[in-house]
Amino acid sequence: MTTLPRRTLTAATLVAALLATAALPATAHGGGSGSGSRWNGAWTAAVQRPSTNFYPNWSEQGFDHHSVRQVVRMSADGSALRIRVSNAYGTTPLRLTGASVARSGDGAAVKPATLRTVRFAGAASVAVPAGAKAVSDAVPLPVRAGERLTVTLYFAGATGPATYHDLAQGTFAYRASGDHLRATGAGAYTETSKSWYYLEGVEVAGLPARSAVAAFGDSITDGYGATEGADERYPDQLSRRLAAEGRPRPVLNTGIGGNRILNDSACFGEKATARFARDVLDQPRVGTVIVLEGTNDLLFGYMDPTYFPCSLPNARPTAADLIEGHRALIRAAHAKGIRVVGGTMIPMKGSKAAPQYPAEAFAPMEAVRDEVNAWIRTSGAYDAVVDFDRALADPAPGNEDLLNPAYDFGDGLHPNSAGYAAMARAVDPNAL
Repeated sequence: MTTLPRRTLTAATLVAALLATAALPATAHGGGSGSGSRWNGAWTAAVQRPSTNFYPNWSEQGFDHHSVRQVVRMSADGSALRIRVSNAYGTTPLRLTGASVARSGDGAAVKPATLRTVRFAGAASVAVPAGAKAVSDAVPLPVRAGERLTVTLYFAGATGPATYHDLAQGTFAYRASGDHLRATGAGAYTETSKSWYYLEGVEVAGLPARSAVAAFGDSITDGYGATEGADERYPDQLSRRLAAEGRPRPVLNTGIGGNRILNDSACFGEKATARFARDVLDQPRVGTVIVLEGTNDLLFGYMDPTYFPCSLPNARPTAADLIEGHRALIRAAHAKGIRVVGGTMIPMKGSKAAPQYPAEAFAPMEAVRDEVNAWIRTSGAYDAVVDFDRALADPAPGNEDLLNPAYDFGDGLHPNSAGYAAMARAVDPNAL
């Protein structure tokens, strides 16, 4: 297999780009979402450009005279809420005709007494410029951590391709033809999807400043392999654990399946060093971020490039390349006063995620993974470390580079729900 040229990176260049991106205005209509406000994130999804990836989805065709109903799980209590709508990858203004929110019922149904209209600067509709997002007015609907909310967006006209998040890990989106913003039953919502569309976040009022924890990573953070529809990704389980131990904090999942530290992808999101500004630094009142990245840099670097053409370029990184990327994330977070916890990369030697790996590929991949993990554990560059690698490794002697069978979703790479619970247990709450 031909080795692709490796891009040369410098930490100074990466940090400068991250901070420059973070400084760009990204919010239109309604209040800003910066750390000076009284709002905290309670749910978020890292948005992606339209593509067809893990599942068939509606992103490439977008919507036209459709109501789109989406279910999300709150990770924090709040006395009121507001939503964020993203047009990050739109090429024209997004015209949102109306929006509503309610506590979820079964499927696409909602609890009638909780249905509320969502407004933007006092208006029922809003135009979101290309590349921007809109933050709604406050909605007087108290929420509790762990409960599900349903947000409905209505588009009277054609949207064009839709900014979205691919891996919802369950059927959490429903589509109906026409205006069904205030429908309480599910009857009109006859189409379903396993992705989220335009909805970037739900924020709540009333929490202490800088209380949110952002979980930043790839499909292992995004929750691939967890029981679908059960909210058992590791950030979900960490949120529940913190609440059960009497120190609740919002935990925001900013993972994107297939994401890498060093290279962009048409279907797996911008590289971590590029999207970190929007997905972590621009989240309201984040105090801590847990970083778990690098696995896909290695896997794609040794993969047959025809298997995921949209992942190109597939450069083979050295440990120094990945460490330089980690350092850039750390410095950018510290520049914003955010604490950074480094997660070690989990075992991957037994990966069957793509059958195109030659047997000889795993030894060099594991050598790089071991070197980067050793740096994460011992360098002191991170404020704290969570050793996901050792938490999930096969305990059998000599099998430390394999995923524990009890935690294996079935592809030798992604944890199942029990594995994600082990990841949540591995996090020291005192390190957050």
